Formats: sequence, C-alpha cells, structure tokens
Amino acid sequence: MVFGRVVLAWLLLVQVLTTVEVTAGAASNAWEDEDSDHWMHPQSFLFREGNPSTTMTKTRQKRFSAKMPEVRFQPVDIERHPDYWNNVAQTILGRQLDKNQLNTKVAKNVILFMGDGLSIPTLAATRVFLGDESTELSFEKFPYVGLSKTYCTNVQVADSACTATAVLAGVKANYGTIGLSAAAALGDCYAQNNTDNHVQSIAKWAQDYGMATGFVTNTQVTNASPAGVYANTANRNWENDDNVRQSGFDPSVCPDIATQLVHGDVGRHLKVILGGGRRQFYPNTSTDSEGVPGRRTDGMDLIKHWLHHKRSHQQNHGGGRASYVQNRDQLLEVDEDTEYLLGLFHANHVPFHMDADAKVIPTLEEMVGKAMDVLERDSHHRGYFLFVEGGRIDHGHHTSQPAKAFDETVEFAKAIDLARRRTSLEDTLIVVTSDHSHTMTMSGYSSRGNDILGINDSQQGLDSLPYATISYANGPGYERNLDRDGRRNLNQVDMHQEDYKFPSTVPLGLETHGGDDVAVFASGPWAHLFSGTYEQNFIPHGMAYAACIGFGRTACGDQ
Repeated sequence: MVFGRVVLAWLLLVQVLTTVEVTAGAASNAWEDEDSDHWMHPQSFLFREGNPSTTMTKTRQKRFSAKMPEVRFQPVDIERHPDYWNNVAQTILGRQLDKNQLNTKVAKNVILFMGDGLSIPTLAATRVFLGDESTELSFEKFPYVGLSKTYCTNVQVADSACTATAVLAGVKANYGTIGLSAAAALGDCYAQNNTDNHVQSIAKWAQDYGMATGFVTNTQVTNASPAGVYANTANRNWENDDNVRQSGFDPSVCPDIATQLVHGDVGRHLKVILGGGRRQFYPNTSTDSEGVPGRRTDGMDLIKHWLHHKRSHQQNHGGGRASYVQNRDQLLEVDEDTEYLLGLFHANHVPFHMDADAKVIPTLEEMVGKAMDVLERDSHHRGYFLFVEGGRIDHGHHTSQPAKAFDETVEFAKAIDLARRRTSLEDTLIVVTSDHSHTMTMSGYSSRGNDILGINDSQQGLDSLPYATISYANGPGYERNLDRDGRRNLNQVDMHQEDYKFPSTVPLGLETHGGDDVAVFASGPWAHLFSGTYEQNFIPHGMAYAACIGFGRTACGDQ
C-alpha cells in the first residue's frame, strides 16, 4: 500500500514538472518569435524607416512606421564615444571621494527648503523641461542625498499638514493636523486646547537658543507647510476665526492659524514672514490694497496688531524697525535697519511665476534674498534658522498642469542656488526636501529631447492614438481628454495651452498626492547625516544635532 502511494506521488510530480517545462518552453518560444515584441521591453519604436539601426523586414517597418511619424533615436555625436561617459563617471567618482572629508563643524545657520509636492519624477521631468535630460538642478549638486518616508500616523498618502509636523517638529501626526501629536484627531478643538498634545517646531528650538528665525513661502503664510513653523491646530483649514466658527468651535478656545502667527509664542518672535494670504488677517468689513475683502469676522486687523507690537518692542527695547510690504518694489526697498519684516504679496496664494506680474510680485529668489538680509543682520552671534517653501509646485500638479509645476521647480532651484552661494559651506547647513509626492508619471520611450509637454513620439496606444509622456493617476484631466469614441486625439490638442489639463486615469476634481518616498539633499556641516533612507520626522532632529539646539542629542554634546 505504501509503495503504491509513493509510485502515485512520483507520477504526479513528473506530470507537474513536465507541464512546467512545456509551459516554460512555450513562453520561451513566444519571446523568440520574430513577430512578437518582448512585452516588458518593447523595441518596435526603435525600428522606423530611415533608422540605420533597423534590422527588421520591410513589411514590419511599414507596419510600425505607419503608427507614428519617422523619428531618429540617435545620440549626439559626443555621446557615441566611450571616453565621454568614462570621463563623466570619473568626475562623479571624484565628487563621491570628496565625501570622505566630513564636515563636523557646528552649523551656525540652518536653511530648510521644502518643495511642496516635489516628487522624484518631477525632478526628472523638470530637467527635460529645462532642455536636456542630463541637466542638474542647483540642489542636485549637493553631495549628500537620502530618501524620506512620507506616510503619516493614520494615512498611507500624506497631506502637507501632518508632513509639516514631521519635517519641522520631528513628530509624525494625523492627517490634517499641525503641531500636534497623534493623540489629537483632525478637527478636535479640545485636543488642540490641551497643551500636552502640542509639539514645537525647530523654529522654537532655534528661538530658545537665541537664533533669529523666519520663513518664506509662495503660498498663503497660513497654509499648512509654513504653519508648521509656528502653529498648533487640529485643522489645517482653520486659517482665520470664521473657519473655526464654521466648524462649530470658539476661536477664543482654539485660536486660528493667523492669530497664532501674530500673537503665538513662536509667531510673534519670527523676524521674517514673507508670502501670500492677506485676506486671513483683516476683517470682512474692509478690503486690501487690491480691493479684496478680508475673511475675519472678529473685527480684528492682525496686520495692524503686528505693526503695533513690533513698534512697541522697538520703543521699549530698542533695535531695528519693523516693515510691512505688499509688492515687489516695497520689498526690494526694505533698508538695512529692518529687524522685523512682514510681506504679504497677494490676498490669496502668490500667483504662479508663469502668471505673475513681475513688476508687482517678487520671485521666490528675491524673497529669500531679502529674508537673508534681515536674518543675517540680526544673527551675528547666534546664527539663524530659515524655512523656505516652494509651495506652488504642489498646486500645479493638483490641477494637472505640469508646466506650472516644472516652472515652479526651476524657481525653487534658483532660490536654493542663491542661498548656497551667499553662505559658507563651513557654517551653514542647507537641507532640501519635499513633504510628499504626486501621481504624475513620465512614461513611454520617447526620443531624447522630446517635448516633455507633448505627445510620446515613440509609440501609440492600442487604440491607434498617441499618448502624452506626462500623465496622472487621477485628476481633472480625465474627461477633458475623452470624446464619444474614447480618448481624444492629442495631435489635435494644443497641449501647451495655459489651461490644458494633462490626461489622468481616474476622474477627480483635483489630482491627489502620491505615497512615494521623496528625496532629501544636504550641503554643509553634518550634511552626511541626511544620506540613507529614514522616517521623515528625523529631518529636524538631524538639523538640530548639527546646530546644537533642541532637547535631543547634539554635536556639541557628543564632542
């Protein structure tokens, strides 16, 4: 009986192995069939009439050249030679070997740049947007690069509130909350009012040490990311008192974000506040310089409160003057005696760089330059901490308008380049990162140098229609790129039109964030701490270590 069972088991095993072998053989034959492209690595787009690399039959050339216009996938002359690539690699090797010279000096100054929504695919696409795939953005030349994990305590794909708490306060938090631990749920005013749930940002750590502090953004200064510098709120949308009331709570119990910026422990000590969002600071019974009514229902004009507080401080304690500016000319005219600077350049977010009136709206680079002027004046002994957000990268992606996101990334890189050139590698740590990614992808096998905002020039879909190199997993570009018969023919669409929204797979009113890791670039003292892969909330702890501030382990304590 036992022998019979063994024989039966053996026969079954042979049958399974024979089936696997036959199946594998069939698959192997399928890959080798000259009329079948390897489905994971298609090459048909390379074989067009006139392409000297083709070895296909004329029948197959005709079949595939009918799909798309003739394209020559040829490298530039210099890249044909191995010596070119060997020299490139040796140059990179030299840069990598330089990393052996670790900078372990104390960071007198710390600048944190955050590109809101600056995903890794956005970096790659922006290089092409600038003209060439091999282009390096300013911060991509920084010697140390790491990856940050962006999830928050209760979500896989984060928003800019919980990530602001991680990047600035060193604690992961719940979606939609800022400056609170995960013990506080979204919209819980009572949890916000409990100071045991409050977590303080690196700006507070710097202020306690005596450093000058400030922030720059091209969003509203009460938006989620900059609010992470100074606010503790259970809802990122509570930017003014009316927002709190609309949620059914008392603003005197749970102060709104704008109030915290002007009167809060961290906000009132900030030397520089530059960005948009004027409407959050004055009553709905008055208008700003552009005729836009305010959003406040408590009758308070917080801009006047800010000026009064700073002038009282100057009279009682001496020091420089306080300046409030609303346009580019006023910003650039700020003199060297200014100790406190508030700049609100729009009622809402600062306009996209592509849309802005350059005579009225300062660039991110200009705002950063002026912020550094003020902070450097006040930080001769203890240094400064500056937070800079390129916030409109995120907004370009949300509306499925990648050109705006790419252009904002270029402006972001210019501001970083200015900061690095103006400071010393010996005493200023600069960290560049993002809070989260987006669902934008750069796909297909387009030829080198193909228009990143155009159609993929290598192949078409199975519906015999072209597709865009840039697309989104979800967003408002879904229905706009459909007609009665299916996908729209993108050859008949002006994809460079300002309001064109790129295709998406799932229809949504706005595109969502992505859950990918994001890059972290670092340069200056202790920059090597930021290599590797780590939790996002490590970032401020690493900066604090380098600057010898905060409550945790520091370079000064270790030495």
